[in-house]
Amino acid sequence: MNEQIKFYENKLAYEMDPSDLYDGFENSTDYIALDTRQAFGFDKEHIPTAINIPHREMDEETTKHLDKSKIYVTYCDGIGCNASTKGALKMAKLGFKVKELMGGIEWWKFDGYATKGTNATKGSIFECAC
Repeated sequence: MNEQIKFYENKLAYEMDPSDLYDGFENSTDYIALDTRQAFGFDKEHIPTAINIPHREMDEETTKHLDKSKIYVTYCDGIGCNASTKGALKMAKLGFKVKELMGGIEWWKFDGYATKGTNATKGSIFECAC
């Protein structure tokens, strides 16, 4: 039982769903969405206020301007993409506090949140049933 409890505590410590991130944006300045896809994906569509650092380009130089007191929530396209996991691992190795967004930008949109970019969506926020 203790192993199972520890597993779920760890899972919640390292990932969040879109409604958690949205609430984090509304109630805190500690969360920063970090799009780990290539720039063309970010330009096409991204979470409002997100910054873009492709996971393949993450290193001390490309992250030196970031505030290590913030929590960076990495995301990519969705469950079929692991760029957010790769980015979260790299950011953690660089000394940042990191969580991974479950479902990526696809679940962000599925939950009704707006996006920005050339293919931006307006969004239609509804109350999460979680």
